[in-house]
Amino acid sequence: MKEIKAPTNMVWILGRTYCTGTPEDYRAVHKLMDQYSLVPLSSYGKPYSPPGGTVDPKIDMKTAVREQVHAMSAEAYFSLLAKLMADNPPAKADAPIVERMAKLGIAAGKPFEIAKLDRAAAQALTAAPKAAVARIMGHFKDAGSLVNGWTFTTRAGVYGTEYLQRALVTAIGLGANRPQDAVYPTGEVDADGKKFDGANKYVLRFAKGQTPPVDGFWSLTMYDANYFFVDNPLNKYTVSPRNDLKFNDDGSLDIYIQNESPGKDKKANWLPAPKGPFVLMMRLYWPREKAPSIIDGSWKLPGVRLVK
Repeated sequence: MKEIKAPTNMVWILGRTYCTGTPEDYRAVHKLMDQYSLVPLSSYGKPYSPPGGTVDPKIDMKTAVREQVHAMSAEAYFSLLAKLMADNPPAKADAPIVERMAKLGIAAGKPFEIAKLDRAAAQALTAAPKAAVARIMGHFKDAGSLVNGWTFTTRAGVYGTEYLQRALVTAIGLGANRPQDAVYPTGEVDADGKKFDGANKYVLRFAKGQTPPVDGFWSLTMYDANYFFVDNPLNKYTVSPRNDLKFNDDGSLDIYIQNESPGKDKKANWLPAPKGPFVLMMRLYWPREKAPSIIDGSWKLPGVRLVK
């Protein structure tokens, strides 16, 4: 047994088990996943039945979390922050910003009352959410490296006091692995710097032997402009080696990104796009750390080309 200390009281666990997508492998994976268990340490190795849960009807389970946060007033937002800070105390490195927040009445476990602030401070905090969202999303272009139209970072998973970096990752992905575990190149523009649009047809070509260098696996996922999946007739949201991709005669690999089918012979390599704006995200799990590697820049993801 290996003990892993969580820095906070609130923990998020994501378990991933790779599957090739075949019925045989699904059975093997399900057999493995059936062995997973989550129990209190005091019940480890013993029969355990989890306590019955309750559903709070006041919690909105349908509206996207991002939209719920955007709809919160500054007072509601900072009140929730103060409440969460009581059970999830800030790290020592956060002391300076915690001290600054305390001057505004934002302190762990204490209700935040904007009415107690002077008029100028209250007005500034009321206007803060809109300005903050604009600054957070505007940080996208500075969040990492920009290579061939792809933005990616090797500064994820561990942030220290880089609050803007952490806020952006939270806004578009909830959380992120360390680069040694995964890198997520994200593209909003093609190789010529023009915004993606489903009215066009695109191709992502990997030269022979130049597919993403990973020890896990890689995938390319389609999102709409708000970073949500795009419905399509194939119910297909991603392209990866699990799709039995077809390589060209010269060993290169083409991924077709468009709204309409590129043809039956290219179907495995097709990532359906919406009719309007979209965003692409690559996932490189367990990227190699020795050259060629995206981590040290010795491997570069090619740009997505417009088909003319």
